[in-house]
Parts: sequence; structure tokens; C-alpha cells
Amino acid sequence: MKNGKILVAEDNQLNKDTLTEILTEEGYDVKAVNDGREGIEAFHQDKYDIIITDLRMPRVDGLEFLKYVKDQNRDSIVIMITGHGTISTAVSAMKTGAFDFITKPVKDELVKLSVSRAMSFARLRDENVSLKEHIKEQQDAAKMIGYSDCMKSVFDTIAKVSSSDSTVLITGESGTGKELVARAVHFRSERRHQPLIAVNCGAIPEDLLESELFGHEKGAFTGAIRNRMGRFELAQGGTIFLDEIGDMSPSLQVKVLRVIQEKQFERIGGVKTINADVRIIAATNQNLEKAVAEKKFREDLFYRINVIPINLPPLRERGEDLPILVNHFLSHFNKIKKKRVRRITPEALDRLRQYAWPGNVRELQNLIEMLVVMREEGDISLEDLPAKIRASEGESPRAETIVFSEKGIDFNEAVGRLEKDLLLKALKMSGGVKNRAARLLNLNRTTLVEKLKRLNLSGGWMD
Repeated sequence: MKNGKILVAEDNQLNKDTLTEILTEEGYDVKAVNDGREGIEAFHQDKYDIIITDLRMPRVDGLEFLKYVKDQNRDSIVIMITGHGTISTAVSAMKTGAFDFITKPVKDELVKLSVSRAMSFARLRDENVSLKEHIKEQQDAAKMIGYSDCMKSVFDTIAKVSSSDSTVLITGESGTGKELVARAVHFRSERRHQPLIAVNCGAIPEDLLESELFGHEKGAFTGAIRNRMGRFELAQGGTIFLDEIGDMSPSLQVKVLRVIQEKQFERIGGVKTINADVRIIAATNQNLEKAVAEKKFREDLFYRINVIPINLPPLRERGEDLPILVNHFLSHFNKIKKKRVRRITPEALDRLRQYAWPGNVRELQNLIEMLVVMREEGDISLEDLPAKIRASEGESPRAETIVFSEKGIDFNEAVGRLEKDLLLKALKMSGGVKNRAARLLNLNRTTLVEKLKRLNLSGGWMD
């Protein structure tokens, strides 16, 4: 097993061969080039743990090479090789960012010691970064708050399924916390010490998503100047979270189905089959059963990802949780914004309960952040709330137009009319631009587009 990849830039053939031999015997994967220009080309073609470069070389010398590498990636580790007459220059190079320097003539033990120190430093740094990310992700997963019956059911399901390796499908409206559920499942599983890699399938253009998921080989397409690992490869041993999987194209759905069924895939342009030891968690705000019926989503893939379904309720169905969430966000933003906002008054809290929360918990979080920023201390009162929330008192603005007969009403039809009116009003206010309308409604653009399609309103609007 290789200990790491090292790039050597050295114009002296004897020194280059010596370095290659020493490092190869130590178990490193070594790429040797003749000068800084070739070093820059190699740097762009692959990823190296350490770069070793001679100071004096033709075309592009070691100092220029060092500056270029540091400009591209300040975390790159570069070791300089120098003669005794240029030690002062090498010291200057270390001020520029070189990790160490080796004097000529090149000695085996000095090379091994310098590279070993550099590799230990790199591994410690990477472990620290991973640890910080791991702690942050665990903290994120712990942010799920709720005491309502519907959330207790969600927590109970998470506790039961986390220890398995079964595929999970998380459904719910935008802003309900689907990614938090995915993190909670991962960090309670046996894979918690391995990566959790998230991919938003709705945010990445279709022509790039395949490369993002499966990676590509150098030359596979225009712009593929180096080999690239995909998210499935990066998630080896851990979990991959496919958010908004309903937006995935049919051709990609076939490839994801193959990964689930056969646990294998190939990079774009590659011939080597890569085993995929990953757990798949998917999420969507769409009705995938309806999408299957309309031939927009593959039925076989749906049943493969829907082994364990978890449905997140919208905030409007979690009345018991609203005060708890408000207090949590109030405490959180007081701390990070260094404010002293004491509470939200009972009148203001009551109005928050009456609001429909189309953006769910995410909308509530953004609202509390805004309220804390706008007030230094004291209480947040009814007058501090945005007009749209203050106007939510009592029944819906259109509820008084609905006439109940003895047979009652069609609830879904009435709600559909209200939803249609809200969408049309937002589009009118935004000049027919979908992105602006989505922001007015606190919706993701993909959610807005899906609603317009469902209500047969998708034509005539601008992106």
C-alpha cells in the first residue's frame, strides 16, 4: 500500500534518480519531472501530498514553482532542494511558504526525515480538519428539536433504522430539515466514523451531475484535464446523501439504480469497475409515487430507495414544537450575534402560531435571526413581526369566501385554490420571474416549478 504521492521537480538526472529511488523504496508513489514548468503541468494533472523541487532549474525555477503552487493551494506542502551557496535563498523560500529544505549533496536519511515530517504534518492537519467537520456535523445532527407526536415518531424511526444499512427515503416539504435527518441517521450508524457526502441533485446542472457523482478520467470530455473522484468514491465506507433525487434525469437514475443493485460503478471515460461500499440516503420534496405514475421517475429505483420511508411533517402541523424552536433559535442567535434579546412576547408568539409557514423550520430560523439582528435587547413584540405574519391573525384571508354546505366542502380543492392564488400573486409581483417569485414565497425554485407543473401553471414564466 502506498504511503502517499510525491512530485519531484529536479533538472539534474542523477539527483532526480536518487530521490525517486529513495522515496519509492519508502513506499511513496513518485512522479519525477525535469523543471518547474513540467512541475506545474503535473500539479494540474494530479493531486500530490508533497512536492519536492530543486531551487535552480531552467525555464521555471523552484522559487517561481513554489509561489505558483501556493497561489493555487496554500495548503500544498513544498520541500526545497538547495546547494550550500543558496541556503539564504532557501530560507527566503521558507518565508514564502516552503515546509523545509534539503541541502546538496542529497543524503538518504535527510530526505527520509524531511519527507516523513512533512507527511506527518499533512496527516495531522487533515485529521484536525476532519475532526472539526465531524464535530460540526454531529452538532448539526443534534439540532433536531421537537416534542410533538409526529416528531417523536420521526425520532423513533431514526433510532430503529440507523444501525441497519438499508436505504432510506426522506420526504417532506422544503425547509422541514431533511438533511438533519440524514445526518442523524449517519451519525447513529456503524458508518459514523466514515464520510457523509451530500449531493443536491437539483442544484447541479444535469450535464455535470454524472461527473459529480461518479467522477471522470482525464480526457473523458472537454475540460477534463485530470482524473477526478466522484462523490460515490469519496463516500467509500460511509454514507451518500442524494438530496432532491426527484430532479435527477432518467439516464442518471439508471446508473444510480445499478450502484444500489450491484454496488459497482465506473468513472466517466474509465474502464475500471469501482466497488461502492456506501449507504444511500435520498430525499425529495416531490411526490415520487405520482412521478412514477407519470413516468417521470423510474419505478424500480423508487422501490429501491424507499426501503425505509421517513416523512417529515410541515411546521404548521407541529404547533407544540413552535415555542421550543423559537426559544432555541433565539438563544442561538443571541449568542452568535452578541445580543441580549430576552423573549418573544405571548402576543407575538400567538401570531407565529397562526402563520402557515410555507418555508417551514428554515423560514422560522431566518425570521428569528432577522428579529435578533434588528433588536439589541429586550422583548420582540407583535409590532416587530413582518407585515405578512401580522396579517395572519384568525382565518386565512380567503377563508371567508368559502361557503360550507350541509355536505361540507372539498378541502383539497379549497387549499388548491388558495395555493394557486398565492403562486399567481407572487409571479405577478415578481414580473413573471420564477426565481424572484420563489424568494417571495420562501420556497426553493425547484419546489415552485413543481407546484406550477402540478397546477398546470408552468407556461409563460421566465427563469
